[in-house]
Parts: sequence; structure tokens; C-alpha cells
Amino acid sequence: MKSVFSIFLLSFSLSTLALENGVVPKNFELSGHPKSIQLNDLKGKYVVLEWYNEGCPFVRKHYDSKNIPNMQKKYQDKVSWLTIASSAQGKQGYIENISKAQELYTKEQMSALSLLLDSDGSVGNQFAAKTTPHFFIIDPAGKVVYQGGVDSIASANPADIEEADNYVAMALEEALAGKSITQAKTRPYGCSVKY
Repeated sequence: MKSVFSIFLLSFSLSTLALENGVVPKNFELSGHPKSIQLNDLKGKYVVLEWYNEGCPFVRKHYDSKNIPNMQKKYQDKVSWLTIASSAQGKQGYIENISKAQELYTKEQMSALSLLLDSDGSVGNQFAAKTTPHFFIIDPAGKVVYQGGVDSIASANPADIEEADNYVAMALEEALAGKSITQAKTRPYGCSVKY
């Protein structure tokens, strides 16, 4: 019994380890709207991964204010932006099918390349995505170069957006200009991902 418990603890701790910056994540393929995506098909371009849960107040802060949709639109010609929902069936934020993904994509005024369904949590666990929102940026060589929060003020109050340092925008601007990212790892905040 003790050895079984030890194996469980080891597998749990390994599953919660975040990918380090500089690591090439494993390929994944997810269905979504407007299309299914395979990560390997996006090599050669910057990729933004954004974890999403429609019902989370921290996500609502950034969508109702249009902060995240405006970023998606601003960078849509420069990066492949993927919005990922990893909520499990029966949990807040679960997206049951492509029709629901299409409805949310339109309602949220997304300009992401796709809103992807990860209800088994396989991609979320690979990246150890902890919160909604939680961001990762992958460079054209396929390596993680940024991970963390959207900005510097961990609140659900939209009024804080103007005062905050937008970590994702700062990282993208530096990366796209060929510079190293000044703050490549920041603290994500939001609701826990509902695996």
C-alpha cells in the first residue's frame, strides 16, 4: 500500500510541474472553433496560449473590458493566438461541443486563431496551466519563452487594467522586435483551472 501511495504522489508531483522556459512542448492536437489545431503546424511563428473559462470573474474582467480581445486582434497577423478551455465536464467553464465554442467565440468577440477544447485536461496538464487566464508564449523554434499572468495587478476589477503592466503585450513586443524578454516568468492569477 505504501509503494502505491508513493507512486501516486510521484505521478501527481510530476503532473503539476510547469514546463521551464526554453523547453519545446510536446505536440498536441485539439478540436475547436473556427478550426482544429495541431501545435507542430504553427512552428516558424510565435504562438500564444491563453487559458480561458467563461464564468471566471478574472476572465470576465479581461473580456468584458475587451482587454484580451483587443490584444488578440492587435497581434493576430503576427502570432498564432490559441485560447484553450481545459474545464472538465460538469465543472465551471466546460465547453461541451464545437457549437458552444462557436457561440462563445462570437459572444466574446475573439480574434484568436481558435477557441480549443481540452476537456480531458491533457494540454493544460502538459503546461501545468494553473489559472484562468494563464499565458504561455512559444517562439518560432517551438520553445516556451514566456509564462505567467496577463498583467501585474491580481484583481478582478476592470478599473485596474489601465494601471497594470501588461506582461503579455510587453513580452510580445520585445520578442517580435528580436529582443530577449525582460520578464519571461511572472505569477499567473485568476480562478484555478477546473480539471
